[in-house]
Amino acid sequence: MREASKGWPRAKSAASHTACGYCDTLQRIIPLSEGESAHCQTCGGELYENRPHSLQRTISFSSAALFLMGLIIIFPFLSLDNNGLKSTMTVWDATEQLWMEGSEMVAIATALFIIILPLLLIACLIYVCFPLLFQRYWPGGVMAFRAATFLQTWAMVEVFFLGTIVSLLKLVKLAEVSLGVGFWAFSLLVVMLAGALSSVDRVEFWDRLEAAREGGREKPA
Repeated sequence: MREASKGWPRAKSAASHTACGYCDTLQRIIPLSEGESAHCQTCGGELYENRPHSLQRTISFSSAALFLMGLIIIFPFLSLDNNGLKSTMTVWDATEQLWMEGSEMVAIATALFIIILPLLLIACLIYVCFPLLFQRYWPGGVMAFRAATFLQTWAMVEVFFLGTIVSLLKLVKLAEVSLGVGFWAFSLLVVMLAGALSSVDRVEFWDRLEAAREGGREKPA
């Protein structure tokens, strides 16, 4: 589906002004063609952008991320071989091991920030973006996008991945390490989530949501 070149759909009740995130100058929102961006007249900072095929890109990245999450949960993250003693570990295995060793808070944080919150973030993005492709609004869409905005801060997959890299540098000195499907899926997940979250500008997204909501109200019962 090709997006309109004159700009994304805007609702009658949509905000007509936005504040610069750098200098707080209030400025009027104007329609943009695909690929264009609006900049602050005072400091030159970027205000918002009409990103080409934004919804399609968000859904594609999010769907790929959801598939990768399945691989991460099911397949081994890494395998260790220490003088013939072999062990294989998944992300859930690591969480269970932390719990059994008495580190309950660390185990809960690992499961929450690495598995549960990223899954909720991906689900919220797909739930909101898919109906917007057809200018439709599903119940709870606004709440879902607010949740996705909040979860963006707490889904720490990139932090966990960097921590894993540091740990691997130490592990290779103690045992032979083999990276599993879960590890490579996790490395791709970092890229897919970054792509999904950067595909839609917030000003554009809120306008699309409000336009879809108004379109639903105007339809006869």
